[in-house]
Amino acid sequence: MPTALRKGPYRFYFYSYDCDEPRHMHIDRNNFSSKFWLDPDVTLYNNYGFSRKEVRDIERLLKENLKVLRDEWDAFCSGHTGTTKNS
Repeated sequence: MPTALRKGPYRFYFYSYDCDEPRHMHIDRNNFSSKFWLDPDVTLYNNYGFSRKEVRDIERLLKENLKVLRDEWDAFCSGHTGTTKNS
């Protein structure tokens, strides 16, 4: 699972099998986790444990680092061969 970015207590990553989905990032801190779509805009998909304030902070970090995150996704997934979760 490629880590695209670390900022403060947060780890921004995606799974290698995620390349079949639209660009997005999973964000973890301790036992909390969330998933945000990156296109067309940064949008929360799900949240497990983060407060509303922390979700807003994470969204801000995503927007501030959007180019880097999209580039990391594209660099990894451009060589993706279409493997799915069940493969």
